[in-house]
Amino acid sequence: MRILKLFSILFIIFFNSILAEAQTIKPSAVKKEMIRVADWQIEHFREAYTKKKPHHIADWTNGALYVGMVKHAETTKKNKYWKWLRSIGNEQNWKLHRRPYHADDHAIGQMFIELYRKYGDPKMIKETQKSFDFIIENPSKEPITLDDYKHLERWTWCDALFMAPPVCAKLSNITGDTKYSDWMMGEFEATKQHLYDFDENLFYRDNSYIGKLAHGNKIFWSRGNGWVFGGLTLLMDEYAEGSKEYEYFKDIYLKMAKKLIEIQTPQGHWAMSLLSQDIYPTPETSGTSFFTFGLAWGINNGLLDKATYLPHIEKAWKSLCGHITKDGMLGYVQPIGAAPGKAWADKTEVYGTGAFLAAGAEIYKMLKK
Repeated sequence: MRILKLFSILFIIFFNSILAEAQTIKPSAVKKEMIRVADWQIEHFREAYTKKKPHHIADWTNGALYVGMVKHAETTKKNKYWKWLRSIGNEQNWKLHRRPYHADDHAIGQMFIELYRKYGDPKMIKETQKSFDFIIENPSKEPITLDDYKHLERWTWCDALFMAPPVCAKLSNITGDTKYSDWMMGEFEATKQHLYDFDENLFYRDNSYIGKLAHGNKIFWSRGNGWVFGGLTLLMDEYAEGSKEYEYFKDIYLKMAKKLIEIQTPQGHWAMSLLSQDIYPTPETSGTSFFTFGLAWGINNGLLDKATYLPHIEKAWKSLCGHITKDGMLGYVQPIGAAPGKAWADKTEVYGTGAFLAAGAEIYKMLKK
């Protein structure tokens, strides 16, 4: 028995030493890069990126930035980031964007709810709750197909699964009214049945890519799947482990996570067309940031094996940090689009920053454990 006990102790020491050796990223270095990127983004917030003029403060692009900035504020514990987010809410009068049914225009609601959780001011969520009450009472009758962008009132493109569903889950959580969650679960399943490839465990961006091949491979857009994967973590955060909702999202999440580490490039990023890294060798940091965020979250929440997934997370984080300019701008963010394309070292976008900050927050938490 003594020999067996000694062997067990030596094995644990050996295993922990392997993890320690693998864990070459330091928490302080992670936080430093997060602050550099966040500060650069705030300083350049009202500049134009993909478009010729700055995004509206309630636009989906900025909605994704705010998700990451909330996590950054929680991680750094610096009040200046909370003040900045609150100033956005006040400027927008705590209202969602202009299109009542469009998922993109709901994304900013995630930030409103997180600020409500911090400050407890009912005005921060009043308009968001009212908007979803209207949608649920007057559901769209459009089909679940995109059809040349005619149908945008339902979640007919995979990006939408990041934008709107977490708002519904959060609303149910803070109000105690399950109607938001119940409605969301039905809509999410409709989109999943439409866009999820059960063989590849990835999502098509929209129905225009279903059944199409490029260079002999199915077309799965990196950032589109990043939207889904990151969104799954935001959803699971709102449900108790073991609940039917948690288990539903967990099933999709685990299948995607397994697939993602199989197709990560040797350089650490994910190709813009996930199954065609030889055709798309250019780094792309928005999709890679979302995947890194989601994988680190999985370790932090006990869903992914650290020994298996940590090397992939480290490789991805080092790749991301290698594309930050000396001024703090995250480069190689693919411009606004809906398919694999091009990215450049000197071009960025606010949603890329948001995804990067979310990834950094989860990695920091993982390393501090």
